[in-house]
Amino acid sequence: MRAIVQRVSSASVTVDNEVISSIGRGLMVLVGIGRDDTATDLENLTKQILTLKVFSDDASGAMWKKNVKDIEGEVLCVSQFTLFASTSKGKPDFHRAMASGPSRDLYGSFLKRMGELYSPAKIQDGRFGAMMDVRLTNEGPVTFTLDSRKFEYLDPPSGTATPKKGTPAASGKQTPRTQEPLSSTDASQPAAQAPET
Repeated sequence: MRAIVQRVSSASVTVDNEVISSIGRGLMVLVGIGRDDTATDLENLTKQILTLKVFSDDASGAMWKKNVKDIEGEVLCVSQFTLFASTSKGKPDFHRAMASGPSRDLYGSFLKRMGELYSPAKIQDGRFGAMMDVRLTNEGPVTFTLDSRKFEYLDPPSGTATPKKGTPAASGKQTPRTQEPLSSTDASQPAAQAPET
């Protein structure tokens, strides 16, 4: 699962010219669900969102000291399958997003879990599958991309050989992303790993 989290002073969702959800200070969260996401991804993402320290301490003025629960803020969530689009060919391809039926169920569980970890009254929602107008005032601006996994969702390259037994991929472990392969002139230097997020 993937989320775009924005610190907002206000946000709202309108469907068919009717405002169906609105919040004051808090977080606007766009949520994407990948085709192989599970309850584990859901648990990881909800905890990341609710513990992310994006607010300042009003008393001291220090930045990045409080999460949305600390300030008793609100959270407006909107399901957003386009977060899993592949755009390498220009036209978006959504094959990495979970199908509508199971995605609706997992998204419903996501909202329920957010309420359990915080307060149901503080969690607002758009309308799954509807054409929505989303309005917000980003405070900062402050925007973060969160992922339920430490590694990117990536399609294996076509023609990739099956990993040999005992390799990380064969054992179910994911290997960290690396930068593009070095040229032959730089072969003596190890490829730098991207930092975990």
